[in-house]
Amino acid sequence: MRLHRFTDSQEFSYQVQDYLFECEAEHNLLLGILHNLVHYPERYSEPAYLACVLDSVEGSNQIPGKILAVAIQTPPFKLVLSKVVDLEAVTLIAKDLQMYPQPLPGVGGLVAEVEAFLQAWQTLTGQPSRRVMEMRIHTLTEVKPVAEVKGQLRVATESDRPLLLDWVKTFADEIGEVVSANPQRVVEHGLKQQSMYLWEDGTPVSWASGSRSLPKAARIGPVYTPPEYRRKGYATACVAALSQKLLNEGCDRCFLFTDLANPTSNHIYQQIGYQPICDWHEYAFDDA
Repeated sequence: MRLHRFTDSQEFSYQVQDYLFECEAEHNLLLGILHNLVHYPERYSEPAYLACVLDSVEGSNQIPGKILAVAIQTPPFKLVLSKVVDLEAVTLIAKDLQMYPQPLPGVGGLVAEVEAFLQAWQTLTGQPSRRVMEMRIHTLTEVKPVAEVKGQLRVATESDRPLLLDWVKTFADEIGEVVSANPQRVVEHGLKQQSMYLWEDGTPVSWASGSRSLPKAARIGPVYTPPEYRRKGYATACVAALSQKLLNEGCDRCFLFTDLANPTSNHIYQQIGYQPICDWHEYAFDDA
């Protein structure tokens, strides 16, 4: 078993994408990040940590062998772990990251994989951790009818930039997590790629981002509704309409994450047609 670290995102994508596509739902976040690294590298101001663990031995510049694990970190975000074939692989990743020049803010991934990494990281560094979010990955292949809500879905435009910038910052504050080191860059990218959508009922009342970052699938999120517009069905209508739009444009399925601490959102997304696949935990590391 050995770890191979990459500096070229295109080479990394070529080597690991088949492994990631084997469990596309579980890996939809990793695949989305990889898509952006290859096609929109300007979104990231710092070099990414890109690594995979193989069941082969040292001694070759090539990477023959079966992939056991994949890991990506794009500072300032947490490390993201793939589904792991052999949990001992996460110890190699932890040891490699211990020597990496960038500090590690946290880790996210499937429950067993994250727990194994936390144990290895704590043993190596003594750094305490705290769980910051419990999420669930959902997938949808067909949108179910939902109650009619006033308003309509539209793609965000340049005139929406100030509103979107405010909502991106507010959303990050509400969840207590880093959405981006540069919110302006998030909005700029979303407007340029036409991946930010608004539900408008006389005025914008809800926001959802969604794009086809996988060959036959789309990812939706974040989803945000200001407090004064909540409990009116706007987020449900927005996500349902956006999901249908992406399916109409040729996607076979859509993926999204839900916060298990928010039972309302989990319920409404299942009403739309999203089905749970697996749980996903995220931890932050504190100063020892």
